[in-house]
Amino acid sequence: MHDIWNPWHGCRKISEGCDNCYMYFLDRQRGGNGGFIYKTKNGFDYPLKKERNGKYKIKSGEIIRVCMTSDFFIEEADEWRKEAWNIIKARSDVIFYLLTKRPHRVEKQLPPDWGEGWENVFFNVTCENQKRADERLPILMELPFKHKGVMCAPFIGEVHMEKYLETGKIEQVVCGGENYNGARPCNYDWVKSLRYQCERENVKFCFIETGTVFIKDGKTYHIPKKTVQSEMAYKSRISYDGKPLKFVLRDRFGREIDEEFLYKPHYRENCLKCGSRPICNGCGDCGKCSEGIIEI
Repeated sequence: MHDIWNPWHGCRKISEGCDNCYMYFLDRQRGGNGGFIYKTKNGFDYPLKKERNGKYKIKSGEIIRVCMTSDFFIEEADEWRKEAWNIIKARSDVIFYLLTKRPHRVEKQLPPDWGEGWENVFFNVTCENQKRADERLPILMELPFKHKGVMCAPFIGEVHMEKYLETGKIEQVVCGGENYNGARPCNYDWVKSLRYQCERENVKFCFIETGTVFIKDGKTYHIPKKTVQSEMAYKSRISYDGKPLKFVLRDRFGREIDEEFLYKPHYRENCLKCGSRPICNGCGDCGKCSEGIIEI
């Protein structure tokens, strides 16, 4: 996917949300071991790669999700992280979405020139249930990042985060059910509660997928296809726009880039009913889909 950068691969399970990790599942299918952590060879410098015409493959203004098959702050990557930070700093025109279950390690892993944070880094913690919300959100509040968010996925228990949303420091909350072998139920009542918490504070909220096992109005549904899960999330109409996210992106000379020169995502017809579209980077034009492009 064009919106993912995996500078390293593999992880260690540290909390309930890791029990049925999709990365472990997919690695097993390929005959691999998700617990084997290594620096990627061809993908490590992906944000710096260019087209034949000399322009970056990743355009100014794109959102890149980092370490979706690992954790950016995992201990085994300490020796590689400095180089990754340098890449993030070099692409001050791109938004890097960081997600971690290890916020307790973050403060000591920041670059020396970090200050109050870099404008192009969107830092997120995972809160799969109330226990982990109570553990990680207080740390999130204190860390020096200019943009902060929360990912409740896999959403395996009701979460209340009102007192943290009230601070105005959280810009986005995303939630979605669990997939693959052993998927635990996601209850729609939890989703509705989280949405209303965000709405009260005008925080962007996105329900991306139901998960394989979904409970609604006391009835349990089994939805194995992820495309159907995403469409069901879209049809719920429960996502909430909230206050717009604003990142001040700069070119290599430090000049702020005008909005008109930033990447504008486009979608295809089959994207229009996808629950993830509000947080998606748009179509990567891989050529696998024949549906027409929709400009939004």
